[in-house]
Amino acid sequence: MQTLPYGTWPSPIDAALAAAHDGHPEYVGFVGAETWWTEPRPTEGGRRTLVRRRVDGTQESVLPAPWNVRSRVIEYGGQPWAGALVEGEPLVVFVHFADQRLYRYVPGGEPLPLTPLSPVGGGLRWADPRLVLGRGEVWCVLEEFTGDGPTDVRRVLAAVPLDGSAAQERDAVRELSDGAHRFVTGPRLSPDGRRAAWLAWDHPRMPWDGTELVVADVADGLTGARTVAGGPEESIAQVDWAPDGSLLYASDRTGWWNLYRDGTPLCPREEEFGGPLWKLGHRWFAPLDSGLIAVVHGRGATALGILDPETGEVVDAAGPWTEFAPTLAVHGERVVAVGASPRSAHEVVELDTLPHARTDSRGGAPIGRARVIGAEHDDPVDPAYYPEPQIRTFTGPAGREIHAHVYPPHNPGCVAPGGRPAPYVVWAHGGPTGRAPLVLDLEIAYFTSRGIGVAEVNYGGSTGYGREYRDRLREQWGLVDVEDCAAVALALADEGTADRDRLAVRGGSAGGWTAAASLATTDVYACGTIIYPILDLAAWADGETHDFESRYLESLVGPRAEVPGRYAERSPTEHAERITVPFLLLQGLDDVICPPAQCERFLARMEGRRVPHAYIAFEGEGHGFRRAETMVRVLESELSLYAQVFGIDPPGIPTLELAK
Repeated sequence: MQTLPYGTWPSPIDAALAAAHDGHPEYVGFVGAETWWTEPRPTEGGRRTLVRRRVDGTQESVLPAPWNVRSRVIEYGGQPWAGALVEGEPLVVFVHFADQRLYRYVPGGEPLPLTPLSPVGGGLRWADPRLVLGRGEVWCVLEEFTGDGPTDVRRVLAAVPLDGSAAQERDAVRELSDGAHRFVTGPRLSPDGRRAAWLAWDHPRMPWDGTELVVADVADGLTGARTVAGGPEESIAQVDWAPDGSLLYASDRTGWWNLYRDGTPLCPREEEFGGPLWKLGHRWFAPLDSGLIAVVHGRGATALGILDPETGEVVDAAGPWTEFAPTLAVHGERVVAVGASPRSAHEVVELDTLPHARTDSRGGAPIGRARVIGAEHDDPVDPAYYPEPQIRTFTGPAGREIHAHVYPPHNPGCVAPGGRPAPYVVWAHGGPTGRAPLVLDLEIAYFTSRGIGVAEVNYGGSTGYGREYRDRLREQWGLVDVEDCAAVALALADEGTADRDRLAVRGGSAGGWTAAASLATTDVYACGTIIYPILDLAAWADGETHDFESRYLESLVGPRAEVPGRYAERSPTEHAERITVPFLLLQGLDDVICPPAQCERFLARMEGRRVPHAYIAFEGEGHGFRRAETMVRVLESELSLYAQVFGIDPPGIPTLELAK
């Protein structure tokens, strides 16, 4: 055991290793009895491939580089593929990221385009597809740009012919809905095929504020559309049909996303059976043929369970997983999900529910065996180097609770000399309507294994703790998030866990905003890392972002017409003179959500102020870095910043040049 200062511990978790394991499987589904999903490839330009798991257990990536299965609808995307068996062979449709066209793919052949390119604006985009084989079509969301501006866009439900007749002809695409709403999710067809259901909402609402559940009759198109649930202050996160034709949905009308069947609550609890709809096609529940319902649910964390709608009882799957992503698929009585834990990265998990007879569920009978069937976690280093997280609740201003995960420095071969606590970095998650999951993250381990602690703060506004907690951020963005992060940092210092003089703050996107606002309005931190941030509220609200979030600030900050002063008062760009500590600013040049102009104006205001800083802009990267080489430079630069500010000398890390 070596005695070395915090931040200098040698670690086998280098930046390249952390980058290679970034991202996780998403969008699980069945093609016949086979399980398919998308999976990241950081070392292949950050693309996402489609993985097929055959019935015999063998796996293959069915689409080689450069195919990239990823949608850009609402920029955050959504379900990018669908599949079915046709004459015993898989037929798959998918969205290719580079051109956003829908393609038809049969294994052994080449992908064939189903939709045309568009010369207007951002073109035609597609998401959340459903194969309707009886009509020879795929039904999905169409996002169509009508001009060059980010908000010159319309969204409708559309039917695309599977025979390729619309590959060059926009008029061959049938529009199914009337465009009455700004945003829609993909349609879900009832078991008898006579009705369709989907979610819709309009500006200035975000989907976690209020959505409408729309049902229509299926004819040649969709007729008689009517709202059957939801509204401006009720968020419905997902809708689907039960095998008996009843309508299932997750609504937060009680303050928690709970499940309902035709308006009747199935399992009223103060926990979430839904979440924020950042991507079209997120799925927190899936009905089984037996009438049972697979659910992803929890409070501050998520479990995979089986809900008996007749008794309201949920029995959770046994296993090491402590967090499940909002993706589910079912086939017969099989359930496939994506789970992770603090000791394992996200894996594709299958649960066989056959032993769970309804008559046994009242006694909490086991629900069958859960096992890993894809993306199986394989420790790339000795797991003794993984951090050991603590689930903590801190007290903030006015006595409010603040949820956080604390990752103390941890290395099996090193201890620090006594007398001085560890340096800590506070991580602010994005969204801000999001949550930091308690899962193995090698980026966190990159720091903790070197002797730098990390505290992930689920500040007020985070999801997973009910609507009241989520609404704490309403018109308080830049205040509550900053206060909560500072409260956690100072509490760690006060209790002797963290060094008061060696605290940093870090975040991306909305977390980048919180990091920058923290540096501008508090004296808590010695430095900060700001990643693809929002920095100028007025410019962002004036069209410097995409359509989905173009009115988001009305709930986060307040209607601009009513409180124009807040937009300048809270923007770090307007108060650059208040930032006196070193910072690292990281930005993707292809980012249309938080564009480089935000950083450029901020840096212009910092010019001549002689505050040490570095700005690194990455070509080919958008909102969320995906390329391995980018992530390597990000991690090494971030560590170098902390090393210089905290007065430590980690071995083997390139020195980041800080300009003044």
